[in-house]
Amino acid sequence: MSSTEGSSRAADKSPRQQVDRLLVGLRWRRLEEPLGFIKVLQWLFAIFAFGSCGSYSGETGATVRCNNEAKDVSSIIVLFGYPFRLNRVQYEMPLCDDDSTSKTMHLMGDFSAPAEFFVTLGIFSFFYTMAALVLYLRFHNLYTENKRFPLVDFCVTVSFTFFWLVAAAAWGKGLTDIKGATRPSSLTAAMSVCHGEEAVCSAGATPSMGLANISVLFGFINFFLWAGNCWFVFKETPWHGKGQDQGQGPSQESAAEQGAVEKQ
Repeated sequence: MSSTEGSSRAADKSPRQQVDRLLVGLRWRRLEEPLGFIKVLQWLFAIFAFGSCGSYSGETGATVRCNNEAKDVSSIIVLFGYPFRLNRVQYEMPLCDDDSTSKTMHLMGDFSAPAEFFVTLGIFSFFYTMAALVLYLRFHNLYTENKRFPLVDFCVTVSFTFFWLVAAAAWGKGLTDIKGATRPSSLTAAMSVCHGEEAVCSAGATPSMGLANISVLFGFINFFLWAGNCWFVFKETPWHGKGQDQGQGPSQESAAEQGAVEKQ
């Protein structure tokens, strides 16, 4: 019995010991340095960016009052959201005839390309910064001794900086077009029943785009974070050391020449 209890306790402790060793091996003080601290900010704001854009949903609408004998009143509510393929969003337009029939209509525009690119970039940024943090905190010796890791990190950082600028600008432009396409006045303008005398149309409430606006702001914040981190990652590369050596070389040679002249 004692042997079985001892083996069970050892089995219970082994996962705990592995977790403890992993946590002890992490050098949390690296987070106080700019390279580690900025990576944490990149990780957080990547979540904010793709979370705020990917979870957005809104609604627009209008009211149609028919001038027929029944005086029908129809409230049209249209729901839309990520990935903003508005041309697939349907709603029913009343025809205000004696049969009270309706016609299926669609919103205008497909803005899925900038939205999906923005969210995909945020997800890739999230996973890359998480992997870079693990490498920087747990295996920092590999990061400093193997010069390939800083070079790869620098190239990836520059690439993400460019992509975040493109994604934030494209998503900002796409969001402006989405606001125009989902405006209630655009909805009433697209319905043919509102242009005749058989009905009176009134626009509904304007969609709330606060979360979508914040996502664009998070996109530009990510761009500035990645652009600022380029310098700190560049300092870890061999290119930075070569620049300093080249800058110090001529000064040392000139000092030696001056000393030789003074001796003569």
